[in-house]
Order: sequence, then C-alpha cells, then structure tokens
Amino acid sequence: MAKTALFTTGQMGEADRRTIAAGTPEATLMQRAGAAVAREIARRWSPRPAAVLCGPGNNGGDGLVVAHLLAERGWPVSVFAFARSGADAALWAGPIAELTIESAKGFALVVDAVFGAGLNRGLPELVRQALVTTAPIVAIDVPSGVSGDTGSGEGAPQATLTVTFHCKKPGHVLLPGRLLCGEVVVADIGITDAPAPDCWENDPDLWRQQFPAAIATDYKYSRGHALVVGGFPTTGAARMAARAAARAGAGATTVAVPAVALTVYAASLLSIMVAKLSRPEDLAGLLQDTRLTAFLIGPGAGITEATRGQVMAMLATGRATVLDADALTVFQPDPAILFAAITGPCVLTPHEGEFCRLFTLEGSKLDRARAAARQSGAVVLLKGADTVIAAPDGRAIINSNAPPTLATAGAGDVLAGIITGLLAQSMPAFEAACAAAWLHGAAASAFGPGLLAEDLPDLLPGVYRGLST
Repeated sequence: MAKTALFTTGQMGEADRRTIAAGTPEATLMQRAGAAVAREIARRWSPRPAAVLCGPGNNGGDGLVVAHLLAERGWPVSVFAFARSGADAALWAGPIAELTIESAKGFALVVDAVFGAGLNRGLPELVRQALVTTAPIVAIDVPSGVSGDTGSGEGAPQATLTVTFHCKKPGHVLLPGRLLCGEVVVADIGITDAPAPDCWENDPDLWRQQFPAAIATDYKYSRGHALVVGGFPTTGAARMAARAAARAGAGATTVAVPAVALTVYAASLLSIMVAKLSRPEDLAGLLQDTRLTAFLIGPGAGITEATRGQVMAMLATGRATVLDADALTVFQPDPAILFAAITGPCVLTPHEGEFCRLFTLEGSKLDRARAAARQSGAVVLLKGADTVIAAPDGRAIINSNAPPTLATAGAGDVLAGIITGLLAQSMPAFEAACAAAWLHGAAASAFGPGLLAEDLPDLLPGVYRGLST
C-alpha cells in the first residue's frame, strides 16, 4: 500500500476488524498504539507533569496505556476521564479523576485521548473547555472534535503533535483539520489486513511512472502540441498558462487569439506560437490539425457565447481538454450540456465559487469533488489550500504542499497550463492533474515570499530536476 494512502474511519475500522479476525487481539493493538504515542512524546519532551484526558472508547483506552507507559518512564501523570467505564485497571492502575473544565490546568503537557476520528457529533462543551490550555497538546489519532473523514473541527483544540495509526485519514490533510493536527506522525501498530485505498495524499510516487520522460528520438511534435485559447482584453492569464504548458514539457505550444489581440500576444511570446482567430468558428478549422494533442480554454476567455462554442468544439474532438475559469462559468445556466459533451480526457479546474456554479452538492470537499467527477465524467480539480483531485472512477488525491504564497492572482491560470502541458505529452488526465498540483506547490515553495504567478513557469525546471534525483 502506498505510504500516502488515506483511510476513512470506516476503512480503518475494517482494517482493525480484519486484523483482529486474523489473530491479533484488540488489546494488543491498543497496547501498540499507546506505546507509539508514549514513544513520540518521550522523543520530544523530558519528563514533566502531564494530564491524560480519556474518553469512553478505544481512544481513551489508548490514553490509559500512554499514562501507564509515561509513568513507568518517571513522568508525573494524572488521568481524567470523560464517561469511561469498564476494566480500566488492566491499562492503568493509578487513580482516575472525573474530567472537569479545570482538569488540564497547571500541567506542562496534555494528552488528548477523549475522542478519536470517528466522532460524528459536536464536541461536548465540557470537553471543549477542558482542552483550553496553554500547554502543548498531544492528540491521539486526531484532536478531539476533528472529523477524520472531513477535516471539520469546530471547537477542536490546536494540537502540537498528533499520532495516528497505520495511515493518515482525509481529516489529517483537509482543512481545518490539517492545521489543528500540528505535526502528524503515522505509527505502525501491526495492521496485517486492510482494504485497498482509493484516496491518497499527493506525492510523486503516485504518478511518477506516468510522468513524461524525454527520449533521444524525440522531436517537438512527438512531445505534444498544446493549444491555449486566449482572450481579449484580458491577455495575461492565457500567456502565463501557455508558458506554463511549455515549461511543463509540451514540445510545441500555440495560443489562438482574436485578431484584435494578435500583436499583444505576439509581442510578448517568443517560443510560443500565436494563431489568429478572426471569427469564433475559426477555432474549428484549427482543431483539424491532428498534431494538437491537448487544449486549454478559460483563462481570460470571457463569459460569452463564443467561449461556449469554442469549449464545445474542443470537446467534440475527443482529445484532452482542460476547462478553467470562464470556460466553466459560461455553462452555469445549463451544466448538463457541458457534462454531456465530455467524452474524452477532460480536467475541470474550479475554485469553490466556480464549482458551485456547476454543481449543487453537499458534504466534505472530498465527497463533493468525487460526486462532481462522477456527474461530469471529467477529472475534477477543486482548488484551494487543500486541493482535491477526483476521478470519475472514485479515486481521489488531496494535495497538501501548496504554500500560502499561491494565494496570488494568476496562480490558477498557471496550474491549468501545467496540466495542459502534461496532457499534451499523453499523461493520463487524473495523474496529470495530480502531478500538476504537486509541481505547482513545489515551485511556489522553492520561490518563497514575494511570489507572483508569472514566476511559477520558470521555476518548473528546478522542480523537475529534483524529481529526477
């Protein structure tokens, strides 16, 4: 199983059940989980007064194991329980006090073992207040109140360290859960039988085998020819997207633009070709060139009937197409027409506002992206600091390497261009979208503060060199 697999709480429960059925006692898994948490605590902190706050389920049982093992290491430990019952003496022989809002006060470290990732209701007010502390919090599985499936976490505490088991859950990488978890450590507790994952945290190992590689016999058209439709008077978006497609490795890149804008584009693009569209229907003739292997429309295109017609012409070819920005919004009145036209590889790249113009879906960001991909028949890249990429077959990847500096005008246009450049080189649509999201984040991280969107394409070669080492 890929190291970046993400399990829902249901999948993790199934993995536990299978492992127990195969002969590993539940108590053994609990001992291993508690031992992993105690080990990570001891690596980071010297012995100090610690409060372990335990809840009613297995998460609380893990906490009792942590208390026992820290006490063995010489830590002064106090245990407070919220609605626990059962034979706790086998896990912790010391006293257990009732949890109150004052329980964690005055301690130098707090272990949050109240609720795990499966909490499906609001955090009780008593627990929320009890976890208000200035001491570092170590959360077992997730901070109490964070949903392992959605990342929601109203009232959840800010953890310094979260220790989870076997693999992360979507809530560890979706916002706000990712921020509330602090540092996340995944501990191996000996799960021997688990279901196959269908969701992962983005990582090059997931798509490296499909990543385009230049070979000695290549020539420009064998490396793909990307076509970007540019608009007017907004021209910068398409120009950045085209440069990104070229930097992503497309052997040739052309921008097709209205006649009135030809000189604007031609004066600022050197290696990128510019084709004139005197009439909206001229694009259909251009698309007859079979050397064109991937298309992008949307950045700066305008919300017009011409844009709508150009989208339909691109999709009618069955070749790889990326629809971004205006190319999505133009279908707000009747998105079903767009979805029916998608028959070949296609990537939709909406931000939340554009997503809501095409889809009326509820649930977590992951659930909504997956449902949108099934409904549209396209790969859906739902942008944000926790971008989700979903395929119509149910696979999904959550991207977590985007720095805050990507919150800058034009960054999405560059992302769409990178996807197009990879598609032009015959990379499958889902993998191309995942790779582009990761490359986009890595490029921004390499630059640091002061990033402008136009900086991003020229940072890609350095990121590519890092991939090959």
